[in-house]
Amino acid sequence: MTDRLEGKVALVVGAARGIGKGIALRFKEEGANLVLADIEPAAGQATADELGVPFIRTDISKMGDAEAAVALVLATFGRLDIVVQNAGIYPWQLIENTSSEDWDRVMAVNLRGTFNSALTALVPMKAQGSGRMLFTSSITGPHVTSPGHGHYSATKAGINGFIRAAALEFSGYGITVNGVEPGNILTEAIQEHRGAAFIRNMENAIPLGRLGSPRDVANAFLFLASDEASYITGTTIVVDGGQLLPEGADFRILPL
Repeated sequence: MTDRLEGKVALVVGAARGIGKGIALRFKEEGANLVLADIEPAAGQATADELGVPFIRTDISKMGDAEAAVALVLATFGRLDIVVQNAGIYPWQLIENTSSEDWDRVMAVNLRGTFNSALTALVPMKAQGSGRMLFTSSITGPHVTSPGHGHYSATKAGINGFIRAAALEFSGYGITVNGVEPGNILTEAIQEHRGAAFIRNMENAIPLGRLGSPRDVANAFLFLASDEASYITGTTIVVDGGQLLPEGADFRILPL
């Protein structure tokens, strides 16, 4: 622990489990004052209780819920220094089997949620003359994709575009806007819904030979939230164990 976020106030959206929980844990370790938000009340409250911080049930696709989360932060701590929008959904659906309602739901959570988080956090950050806006993107969409992830890929590519536009527009207010692009991360959802063979196949596609952990991703968020990243805006950090590097499947020189 180095107290890199000592005295800072952070709102982490999508913090109940997985990457979001990892971010919350890492920020807490570094001294941040936290409010957690998630659409899952039981899991979200459990994580908040574990850390001893406030929790608010939030559907980030709804502007009113985003406003309520920011209002809780301000009522509790009087300021907002960091917002992390990590909430996202990724139902597996081929494009030809995706209804307009399916499409709209993924857009609402992943992309409108990004907009809602930014717009609501902008008010206090603009008044303060400082702030960090951070978004979970993905290597899926901006760089690669796979069948069944058409809507998800579109939202993550859209998040990267939004990051660049917001960084430019908010720069005059002392606000930086950045994101993290995780690769394959070993979360509870992967462990619950994917078999051992699937996980091994994913590991074989990664030069470092393992899936990432939520902490791996959280460390990138921590850097972008810290004073060390004060001159960085409008960009993303890829956290993928080198997954994007190989030209093909046969890339290993030495066996692991």
